Formats: sequence, structure tokens, C-alpha cells
Amino acid sequence: MTPRILICEQIIWAHDDVKNLFGDIADIIYMDSPTRSEFLKECSPGGKYFDIVGIYRENGSSDKIGVFDRELINGLPPSVKWIAHNGAGYDPVDVHACIARGIYLSNTPGAVDDATATTALYLLISTLRQYSIAERSLRALRWKPSGLSTKTHDLTGRTVAILGLGGIGLRFAELIQPFPMRVIYHSRRKVIDAPAYCEYFENVEEMLAQADVLSIHVPLRAETVGLVGEKMIRALKPGAIIINTARGRVIDEDAMIKALEDGHLSSVGLDVFPNEPEVNPRLLEFPQITLLPHMGTENQDSQRKMEVRALINLRDYLVDGMGRDLVIEFKNGQKRDASL
Repeated sequence: MTPRILICEQIIWAHDDVKNLFGDIADIIYMDSPTRSEFLKECSPGGKYFDIVGIYRENGSSDKIGVFDRELINGLPPSVKWIAHNGAGYDPVDVHACIARGIYLSNTPGAVDDATATTALYLLISTLRQYSIAERSLRALRWKPSGLSTKTHDLTGRTVAILGLGGIGLRFAELIQPFPMRVIYHSRRKVIDAPAYCEYFENVEEMLAQADVLSIHVPLRAETVGLVGEKMIRALKPGAIIINTARGRVIDEDAMIKALEDGHLSSVGLDVFPNEPEVNPRLLEFPQITLLPHMGTENQDSQRKMEVRALINLRDYLVDGMGRDLVIEFKNGQKRDASL
């Protein structure tokens, strides 16, 4: 019997790739359930999704069936062995529920590196040079705000601290080299193949004390919620800037706003927020900060790469029994018994 793959919810850019990758090795079906309850009903015996072996998931599916939490994972057919999540961050999928059910989970690292790093670069430039408030002033026909030069800095010679030197953090470090800027970083361990210009700090507070800008590049997990809190923020030098293109909940938002209010932080550049698409209205009271509506991978080139990479993980599982982008919880030895 030809294995069946469920596309949940749609492919936007890689339609031809679906045909090329799966050809005669799988039947592709598309989710058309309007609600979570209808989706789970179709996953039950006799339902049209009941014998699927793999799922392609993208965040748009949440509008109809919600996130892949424990309830949804436990309601999937027993035949499901692989979920290919389209995105580098995979917090919308309960990885521990997947492990318990014997379902592999993959993401799309690498495909998002350029787009997310260039977003961080924009936020870096905008906050140091105050371009966002300047543009808003011009659009209001007020030319430039007075005294702007007393609040702005050139990039050359500034020190950027990167929290999490993974693929995105490393690409960001590469992009800021031409200015040039000093790059220091902290990760769970020293990155062996990091370029020589990336200086490793085992002690995060020692790193923060030297930073003009902190750029956050850590995934959202239980242990990283509120990671950048009062202690870390106050360890930064007065007048520092925070850039966040990771996940909003990694920052303690109240602590960050307090630091903006008392001037310990001169600005922040945010592409992500704790309760997207809602934005804390208190942030709108700070004209010197730059806010974006989660634009990290909002371009067709990156989105096509992400779709293709997620699909390749499914194809590789069908052909080889394993995809290349297992999330870290599986790589850390928590993966299921291979006999399952």
C-alpha cells in the first residue's frame, strides 16, 4: 500500500517540488477540516486521515485546528511516524507528546538563517541610528526629531553580544563584520567551528557587561521562557540595546519595559512578541524603539526554502527511514526506540 502524507494546511511556493519529491512513493492529501474537532474526527478509524504516516505542518494550520499540543498529538492516527514542521522554531508542536507517541519531529534549520539574520541586522541599524523614529517623523511632515544625534551611534566599533550562536546567530555575526563590530557570544557550550572573530564567554553576565547590543537567538523551550529577565537586563551596560528575532516569551517583557522606562535600556528592536499578534500597548509609548510584525522569514525565497526543506524531511523518512532535521530533543538521546 502506498503511504499517505497529509499536508496541513497548504503549500504556497513549492507545488512542483511536492510532485518531484514524492512522485510514485506517496499519496499526498490536503487537510480540509475547518475545525479541530473535525480534524480529530477524520483521524479516527474510518476517517480520511486515519492511515497517514507523515504530516507536513505549517503555522497557518493553527487558524483552523490550533497548535499541535498534547491533545492533538494524542488524537493522531497510530500510523503517524513523522511530523515535518515548517519553521526553525517548533514551539507550536509538543515535542514531548511526540516522543511519548513514538513520532519523530523535524524542523527547518538553515532555511531561515539568512532572512532572520537580515531582520536582526535591520533592527540593529535602526535602533543604533534611530531610523524608525526618523522615518515616522518625516512621514508626519516634521522632518527629523530635534536632538536625534545625541541619542544615536554609529555601528563601527560597537560590541554585539549574541545569546545563542546557532545558525541564525552565526549568520548575523557574519553580516555585521563589514562595519566592523566586535562579536562576543554565549551558548550552552563553545561552538567548535565558530569563526575566530566570535569571542566565547562561558559566563553570560561577564559577556553582558561588555555589550552595547544584545541580540537574542535562542529557541523557545520551557527553560528559556523569561530567560532574558531582570538579572540579565541589568547586567547590560547602561544605555544598551536588546534585539529579539527569536521568540517573544524568551524576554521578561515587564522587566524590559521597566528598563526602558528608567533608561537602563536606550532602545529595543523587536520582531517577536509574547502574545502575537497582540502587542503590549505599553511598548507603543517608546518612540525610540523599533517594532516589526514578525517579519523574520516574510519573503518568498525563504518561505519556499522552508517548504522544500520540510518536505525533504518527509521524503527522506519514507525512503531512508530517517530525516536529517530531527529537533534537538531527539538528538539529545530522548528519541523513541527505533523498533517502534
